[in-house]
Amino acid sequence: MQIDLTGKRAIVTGSTEGIGFAIAQGLAAAGATVVVNGRTQAKVDAAVARIGGTSRGVVADLGDAAGHDALLAAEPRADIVVSNLGIFEPADFFETDDATWDRHWQINVMAGVRLARSYLPGMEKAGWGRFVLLASESGFNIPVEMIHYGVSKTADVALARGLAKRMAGTGVTVNSVLPGPTLSEGVAAMLEDERAKGDRAIEDVAADFVTAHRSGSLIRRAATVEEVANMVVYLASPLASATTGAALRVDGGIIDTLM
Repeated sequence: MQIDLTGKRAIVTGSTEGIGFAIAQGLAAAGATVVVNGRTQAKVDAAVARIGGTSRGVVADLGDAAGHDALLAAEPRADIVVSNLGIFEPADFFETDDATWDRHWQINVMAGVRLARSYLPGMEKAGWGRFVLLASESGFNIPVEMIHYGVSKTADVALARGLAKRMAGTGVTVNSVLPGPTLSEGVAAMLEDERAKGDRAIEDVAADFVTAHRSGSLIRRAATVEEVANMVVYLASPLASATTGAALRVDGGIIDTLM
């Protein structure tokens, strides 16, 4: 099975590091022209340099409509859009104020809504397109330590399903991807103090974290960013033409349901 995205233009939001960067790198390796997005010029330039090829960057904060409009002005058309941008912030429910809820909603949900509203009509007109939302296993296993985050990720799954129905019969597919614990740069930084205590490999520290805090994991470790990216690259390809409206798991088996 060979994935060929030659001639396709892909936008990946929040793609200067972590899962987003791995997705951008994977799409570029498959032949797509990739648009990297981030909030600072330095990080965008560094990511574009690492990916190379025909990739390019757009600096825009997609947490509000103005940032979205800046991206759209720079890149008015896309064959593939991956709404990867997201935040999480642990906080007890009774200490989570409206501003925290709204920030998670704007970044984790409305950024994807705006992207869909802007890019799906062009895909429909072209008769082909791929739209992928990065959700999370937390959308099904709502984490008690950040209910606001889990709710936003449940919304992403519902949004993808609804959009897939809206685009029925157009040649455009819409899906969500549900990563579990993933060893991104952000997670590695979170675990650095623990790693430094025993001078252990970060992968081992992450595996202990998964065992302690996500005990339902069947792989008993954190996924790599590349493992998550592989699923997204497949969904972005012509090979996934019969997959739409789906919530595809890269969660290490944490979600304990058959469907």
